[in-house]
Amino acid sequence: MLFMLFMLLACGCGFHGTFYPRPPGTNRPDMIMKLTIAKKLLAAYLLMACLTILVGSYAIFSLQKLNEITGSILKKDFLIIYHGRQMIDNLLAQERTEKKFVILKAPSLEELFWNRSRDLNENIKKLKKIDSPETAQVLSQIQVLHDECDVLFRREAGLIKANHSEEAAQISESTIKNTIEAIAVLLNNLQTKAERDVDAKMQLISMRVIKASGMTTALCLISLCGGIALAVFITYTISRPLKKLKKATGFIGEGNFDYDDLHIGHNDEIGDLARRFRMMAGRLKVLEQLNLDASPLTRLPGNIAIEQHIERRLSEGKRFSLCHVDLDNFKPFADKYGYAWASEVIKEVANILAEAVKASGADEDFIGHIGGDDFIIITHPERSEKICQQVIDEFDRRVLQFYEEKDKQEGFIIGKDRRGNKQQFPLLTISIGIVSDDGSRFASPVDMARTAAEVKEFAKTHPASNYVKQEDMLKH
Repeated sequence: MLFMLFMLLACGCGFHGTFYPRPPGTNRPDMIMKLTIAKKLLAAYLLMACLTILVGSYAIFSLQKLNEITGSILKKDFLIIYHGRQMIDNLLAQERTEKKFVILKAPSLEELFWNRSRDLNENIKKLKKIDSPETAQVLSQIQVLHDECDVLFRREAGLIKANHSEEAAQISESTIKNTIEAIAVLLNNLQTKAERDVDAKMQLISMRVIKASGMTTALCLISLCGGIALAVFITYTISRPLKKLKKATGFIGEGNFDYDDLHIGHNDEIGDLARRFRMMAGRLKVLEQLNLDASPLTRLPGNIAIEQHIERRLSEGKRFSLCHVDLDNFKPFADKYGYAWASEVIKEVANILAEAVKASGADEDFIGHIGGDDFIIITHPERSEKICQQVIDEFDRRVLQFYEEKDKQEGFIIGKDRRGNKQQFPLLTISIGIVSDDGSRFASPVDMARTAAEVKEFAKTHPASNYVKQEDMLKH
């Protein structure tokens, strides 16, 4: 599993993030598996997780083995040693009691002997619970000998009570003594073996601890080195193209939209980002050209953008309306109030157009500034009249703020015509000419714009703010 993950990571990263599992006789592009950054990182994390699991599993396995040995010492060897010592003590005490009983013939000593005997039997029962066939066999021999010793003591006690002390002494010195010594030998052997087993198991524990420590340390070092290598490798494969992107960003930030040293062959998110970045640079180049064409006063798109938009709409074959907006009597106003104040009127008109399109238009609608007091609105025919009417209403309401109180009350201003003669000029009004097409009438944006200007000029012949559609003009 580790090998497969490593090969997947190596192949995916080494060949620009692609892997080609092609069956014989096939060469289909859809067989290419895209190894994204997420998959690369996931493969690395899985590899590290497997190494960590391997280290942890080995450590747990080693601890389980050590626990089994320790459990064997505690549940078997220590119990044999502990209860074996108690049994030897009981056996010696039982022997001393038997000797005293032969001499003193006291009933209390007889009772004490049987108490010691019961204690020894209890220890035998406890040791029999240990799951060890070898120990069970020795305990069976001890039990037989101990039972035989009890039988001999009953016989000895009966002889003492019958005043046959010499026969009782013979049993004590020969048979009982030999039986007790045989039991003692078995107990000593059992205890000695348990002590040897403890020593051997402790040595085994020590060896396994050293081995487990060495192996765990080695696996940890392998995991650490592998993790560092993977981190460096993946970081390099990610950071290198990111540095290219950073450098390209600097060039584009300086206005060099033709920067072409951004060819990243990775078939992952960074490769996608690089491709989209190049697309963005191209788009920014176009936007910069449009921005240079935009009006510095209103920030609206200029003639190049207007022409491109009309041309695109004509090529789509969908019906749309071109609205040419112009102010009436603007020159006399600018002559009297100055170009700076007249510029404020231009900016206010741009705001009115934007508000009207936002309120009654759609996202696809377009506003452009031809220059001076001429503007363009491109919208759907169904929305054009509503937008134009809203523009007229707002303009007539807000234009009065640009006049002095005297001029507002009189309803006109005194200015000079083109020949230098003083005369009265009406207050500013707005005229809009509307032309619609679906690409079938006008051959070019210039033709359509020229027609819209003619309709606008016809609208200017009316004394108040108004809009005129080409269809209405043709009726007159």
